[in-house]
Amino acid sequence: MTDDDAGVETGHDDTDEVPEDVPQWDDEYVDRVSDRLMFNYDLERAYDLDAESFDLYGRLEIHTQKKFFHPAITYGHHASFEHLFLRRTDAARVETLERYVDLAADLADRWIEADEEHYATEFTFVLVAPTIPDAVREFVTGFTDRTMLKYGYNGYYETHLAVVAPEEEVVVTSGRADVDEALTVWEPIDADTPGPLERLKRRLLG
Repeated sequence: MTDDDAGVETGHDDTDEVPEDVPQWDDEYVDRVSDRLMFNYDLERAYDLDAESFDLYGRLEIHTQKKFFHPAITYGHHASFEHLFLRRTDAARVETLERYVDLAADLADRWIEADEEHYATEFTFVLVAPTIPDAVREFVTGFTDRTMLKYGYNGYYETHLAVVAPEEEVVVTSGRADVDEALTVWEPIDADTPGPLERLKRRLLG
């Protein structure tokens, strides 16, 4: 996705407009979350990664570049990425979240092409559970993890955590995570506020 494309987003919750290449989920909640992500993320279902399995995987890629006098002359190209992993579980546990933090560090080594064009890569892990235990809430709200690559010359990667209990209409996220609107499907989308892609652009690109 280029910076010019990034201005187009809807965050629609309308399943009548689901493109043919967007998967459908048997899980009603996950399917509604996908409806809010599908215009900005490439989505996959039943995504297996090493020893982990996720109900939903989303990938977002943003490219920006500056123009010098003439549009054909560009410089300062930067690329930013977000990888979102969501899984429904019978019980949210701190140990699971800690395992995902370790997975993010491993993926950073394997997936990031750390060069001067890489600006940021973000890994967001979401657990969908019946309830949110106090220990999990405390761990998530206090969590922060940003790693500079080559002292920032090759950008950075950051890990975010979120746990949602749809039946209780409760969600908790780490400080810089920006998935609340996608996860709170019981609330309408506020058309007057920036959409998820615009907020992500601001966070990634300043």
